[in-house]
Amino acid sequence: MSAIDGSDIDVSAIDGSEIDAVLLVGFGGPEGPDDVVPFLERVTAGRKIPPERLAEVGAHYQHFGGVSPINEQCRAIRRALQSELDSAGHALPVYWGNRNWHPLLAETIAQMADDGVGHAVALVTSAYSSYSGCRQYLEDLDRARTAAGADAVRIDKIRPYFDHPGFVAPFIASTREALDRLASTDPAPLVFTAHSIPAAMAERCDYETQLRATMDLVAEAASPQSIRHLVWQSRSGPPSVPWLEPDINDHLRWFGAQGFREAVLVPIGFVSDHVEVVWDLDHEAAATAAALGIRIERATTPGTAPDPDFIAMARELIEERLGISRRRALSALPARPYDCAPGCCTFKG
Repeated sequence: MSAIDGSDIDVSAIDGSEIDAVLLVGFGGPEGPDDVVPFLERVTAGRKIPPERLAEVGAHYQHFGGVSPINEQCRAIRRALQSELDSAGHALPVYWGNRNWHPLLAETIAQMADDGVGHAVALVTSAYSSYSGCRQYLEDLDRARTAAGADAVRIDKIRPYFDHPGFVAPFIASTREALDRLASTDPAPLVFTAHSIPAAMAERCDYETQLRATMDLVAEAASPQSIRHLVWQSRSGPPSVPWLEPDINDHLRWFGAQGFREAVLVPIGFVSDHVEVVWDLDHEAAATAAALGIRIERATTPGTAPDPDFIAMARELIEERLGISRRRALSALPARPYDCAPGCCTFKG
């Protein structure tokens, strides 16, 4: 497996001379039982989410004591990235802000302004292009800058990194480890999962195309003889709105009907093992598989520990914006621009 160096992209044209900070942008999650309802209300504000779905998701968080692992995972990524940048000689402090829970982006950006930051690059915990995975982060950053009264702080979002070697290689390794745990005599099927999105949103972005590219990269390196399927999880919209299908549990039932008795689940749509991964896959999908007599193992995500390759990737992506590192990508998809085109991945559901 070799990387494409992205020589069609003029890195020298990027203005990175004045970058003086990095902003890690997370989704956010509750850190105690009393946080769960306010957190979910913030996440779903303005959306037509059925009350029963909110109660269901709230119960998922309460199952884990009301604490999402996502914040601690972001803290670990921040510490590791700061160490990586320091070791590489980059005098760039790493800040951390969340879209939906403390530390909120507006709070963090206000601190950045107080500290004299004028130009930062934002690394978001989402690897793919879509409205919710990219464009919405840009909108949230703009709103947070305005709310903080920090319009003078320029923030450039780092490009999607779904096919960067530092994102793909950890999935290859963890998929091989999961296959080894199954110890099957035949190559076990690989079931790749990602967060479902409304079908109308999917039509306006490259989300599914990028996921399939990443799936093929991981599968070809980890177990090329295994069959592979891309399925979906975690849908949250009203039943009347079409979302990407099939759901992981429906797919496992189909697997059972076809006579399959084992599979490896690979959550390539996620950066870390947060609640949607550990509940939807390790709890719900595991229960479905057990009822069907299907043995499953799950691959881990790159940002959970975090994997050293993932942190090295983050440094490289920052160095791209500094104009001192070439783009690296493994898929044959056209290179995404360093700055999103106006109007790309728009969606108003």
